[in-house]
Amino acid sequence: MSGQVLQLERVSRTHGHGATSVAALRSVSLTVNAGEFVAVMGPSGSGKSSLLALAGGLDLPNAGEVFVEGTPLGGLSLNELARLRRRAVGYVFQDFNLVPSLTAAENVALPRELDGIAAKKARRQAKDALRQVGIAELADRFMDEMSGGQQQRVAIARAIVGERRLILADEPTGALDSATGDGILEVLRGRADEGAAVVLVTHEARHAAWADRVVFLKDGRIVDQTRTATDPSVLLAGAGL
Repeated sequence: MSGQVLQLERVSRTHGHGATSVAALRSVSLTVNAGEFVAVMGPSGSGKSSLLALAGGLDLPNAGEVFVEGTPLGGLSLNELARLRRRAVGYVFQDFNLVPSLTAAENVALPRELDGIAAKKARRQAKDALRQVGIAELADRFMDEMSGGQQQRVAIARAIVGERRLILADEPTGALDSATGDGILEVLRGRADEGAAVVLVTHEARHAAWADRVVFLKDGRIVDQTRTATDPSVLLAGAGL
């Protein structure tokens, strides 16, 4: 599959006003195509999470425009943004954002059911996503019955369930051991190989090595990009880490 799934055109985002304002992103342009896995690296405060929030329509830029599959997010209502995220965008949050009163399968199925998918089909898709992240046997457990790493995998399953065309992952392996983390990256790599656009924010050079392209942010600007993501020392130097 080909074509632009995510496009940021000269996007800027400033938080606060006046003397206390902070420029999170400064005129950033980035395109991610179908079937492409892009890693975003940079020191803390460089704008990585802000970029991901804008890409997923969770925040809006002060200047510039964000497009998902050609649709400008700035022109959508809150309801339209929510519908687009349910159908096209999978988002893995650092703090998971899971519903504690729901089981793992119910959490994963929730966006599908909200989008009008029949409950039985949504649960079947949810269990398949849980299987992909290696915790199919935990489908009926509640969040307080699971470890942090298991909850993180539930969050990842929720992001990949269905046919999401854009998957955004903010440090998705932070609570996982290295072997489990590599398994999650293999899942994300697989989704890109199947035609999704995947954007991964990470501090880990070895995780970025799974990507087709690595984008380096510093002080809210893209300062470098590379398609040779195989040498961790090069990635660490480029990320300022």
